[in-house]
Amino acid sequence: MKNLLTPDSNKTAIQVIERMTSLLDVLARHPDPVSLKELAHLTCLHPSTAHRILNDMVLKRLVERSEPGAYRLGMRLLELGNIVKSRLNVREAALGLMRSLYRQTFQTINLSVRQGDEIVYIDRAFSERSGMQVVRAVGGRAPLHLTSTGKLFLSVDDPATVCAYAARTGLAGHNRNSITNLAKLEQDLDHVRLRGYARDNEELELGVRCMAAGIYDDGGKLVAGLSISAPADRLQEAWLNDLIETANRISVALGGSQAQASIDQTKQIIK
Repeated sequence: MKNLLTPDSNKTAIQVIERMTSLLDVLARHPDPVSLKELAHLTCLHPSTAHRILNDMVLKRLVERSEPGAYRLGMRLLELGNIVKSRLNVREAALGLMRSLYRQTFQTINLSVRQGDEIVYIDRAFSERSGMQVVRAVGGRAPLHLTSTGKLFLSVDDPATVCAYAARTGLAGHNRNSITNLAKLEQDLDHVRLRGYARDNEELELGVRCMAAGIYDDGGKLVAGLSISAPADRLQEAWLNDLIETANRISVALGGSQAQASIDQTKQIIK
């Protein structure tokens, strides 16, 4: 495919990024709002250039205009930083415990996070000899409503948000077991909220069942899901206790509280 950017336009694009970064760096060094005049001076930019770039960043919420002619870092940076922090921290906290859970079950253990209308697999503990093909590798994605971890994330959304998700995605299915009906999905999410864990009964891949428990950060926010995937005829209910206990331990390592599901609740099995 032909590169539509000429050398000059490519250089200009990089220059804009460099100027934007220099403005952000200056704002990061100042706890109070900084005037346009001072920003232009400290970055060696012409005031009109600095003003144009700052306006674009305001639109993207990377920068806020606190008062006429003064700027500070925007909340979008905090949101993005928290996402990066949670993903890095949860992988570090989870890896050893995931391996331990694998040694208890000898089935694939998945660590996933939400990204938009999908989950993303960010780590996995498994063996090539487990007898089950790993369909989605680390970095792979899957729809929220077809996965156990995805249902965890949908369960913390309000009804209007779930309806909006259904409208956007059309609740597309992968096979005859996929949930493609909003009423059925809402019923499934009610089960998740009641018991604190979620299941995927061959809804994403025929022959594969999963169960997932939530991982929470120090603010009590659901940041990831820990799941066990196994051939449909091998998934054991006894593993649910171990799964929830492991998710709880990861949450505690992140400074959060234990997952909403208790060990006693796992004695109730969703048929």
